[in-house]
Amino acid sequence: MIVGLASSLPGTLSSGLEAHGVSAAAAQHAGHTPPISVLFAAFLGYNPIQHLVGASALAGLPAHTQAVLSGSSFFPHLISAPFRDGLHTAFTFAIIACLVAAAASLLRGGRYHHAEEPAPRPAPGHIPKLEEQHAR
Repeated sequence: MIVGLASSLPGTLSSGLEAHGVSAAAAQHAGHTPPISVLFAAFLGYNPIQHLVGASALAGLPAHTQAVLSGSSFFPHLISAPFRDGLHTAFTFAIIACLVAAAASLLRGGRYHHAEEPAPRPAPGHIPKLEEQHAR
């Protein structure tokens, strides 16, 4: 998941912020955020844009743009494509791992059947006790 996010998140985050009027320097700085931070923010329902861009960079934007960037829908929509890429990467890895495991299982040989050992026979002339008769 992290590998897929890391491949497309920086560019998406930077270009999405620049498209809404954030300066290129602030957008590039936000684009270098570790993908795990963005993933945790998404799972917690937190919008980290104000923290990533900085309060001073947001203050220079019109009020409507500030409201859009700090709103509840901008961040989830912005990271949806990188998140999808991360899921594709994770599922592709899982499929490959399952196929490798299946191939290894096929190469290990036939099915193992556990052979039960025969029960010991009593010695000739041995009279079984009452507990031994109930155990059978």
